Amino acid sequence: MSQASTTHTDFVIEREYGVSPQAVFTAWADPAAKKRWSDCHEDFTTHYELDFRPHGRESHHVDYPDGRRQRIEKIFFDIEEGRRIVFAYDIEVDGRRLSVSLVTVEFTPTPHGTKMLYIEQLAYLDGHEDREIRIRGTEEGLDRLGLQLSAFPRPN
Repeated sequence: MSQASTTHTDFVIEREYGVSPQAVFTAWADPAAKKRWSDCHEDFTTHYELDFRPHGRESHHVDYPDGRRQRIEKIFFDIEEGRRIVFAYDIEVDGRRLSVSLVTVEFTPTPHGTKMLYIEQLAYLDGHEDREIRIRGTEEGLDRLGLQLSAFPRPN
């Protein structure tokens, strides 16, 4: 049996969206909207569920064609309507937990819409490390969020 190990890292992503903080927040809170922009494995998703409230959960399960199974489980700890979301999540592949993260998402009004900060603190477990892939995947999801939000009317 190998010795357990943990490594830590973090990253911050900033985005500007041309809609109100409430519109951006709603895209996180609405299950159908959230699935559209956050699901990067849509063809292989076997389960998606969102219970958006403090101590509510989000579950995302993917079965890949090569037989691998990925499970992402989230729990929401703090939700301030239109202002902030704090949640933790873990990623498991084939029954092996790869990482556990704490995420804070902040929404700040700007003259042109919303500045959104996404701050993730990660604990990688037992030798797993995919920081650059994780950042890229998160950025791609937030880019899809921006495309989805571009259909909303601009704030006055």
